[in-house]
Amino acid sequence: MLSRRTIVYASLAAVFLLATAAFSTYVRWDVAHRPWEYDGWHRITWPFPQDGWNEGQAWRGHGLELYVRPKLGFCGNCDTGVVEDSEVDRVTDIDLVDPLFTPLGSGRRVQVTDLLGRSRLYKLRSRGPTQLAEAIAVAYRCDLVVAVVVGNVADEKLRRIAYRFLDADPVQDWINAQLGEK
Repeated sequence: MLSRRTIVYASLAAVFLLATAAFSTYVRWDVAHRPWEYDGWHRITWPFPQDGWNEGQAWRGHGLELYVRPKLGFCGNCDTGVVEDSEVDRVTDIDLVDPLFTPLGSGRRVQVTDLLGRSRLYKLRSRGPTQLAEAIAVAYRCDLVVAVVVGNVADEKLRRIAYRFLDADPVQDWINAQLGEK
């Protein structure tokens, strides 16, 4: 037979565990549904239709829009990653942003955190005469992480702001969670 003290302690422990589980569930729900902001960026709804890849994350801030998503198993060359402009055109989501995109010259080698790849600047023809975007593709093993920054990315200051945000914990935490789920 259990003593009264044992029953009380067991009951208190059960109540504590239930309260902890309820609080944890609430926090996860709250974080997923509350307005999110980080350093002038706030999350917006992924605006593109469902396709063969998982839905990505989208953010708006500093006059820019940023669309990011991993493409698991899509890297054409696992050893070198993305090294040609034609690959950037093919693998990024620039065609979702504007199917009438026009490249503005050659791309450049880029690094997002410790991932290497390539980026390229584009003119978005269906969004007006001066709308620009930069498409970014970096490789992680045989997976890709692609991003498109829409806005005045010809301004080097704004471009650096976008890259700093790509390197920031909120984006990297989300990307790492996506890459870890495969």
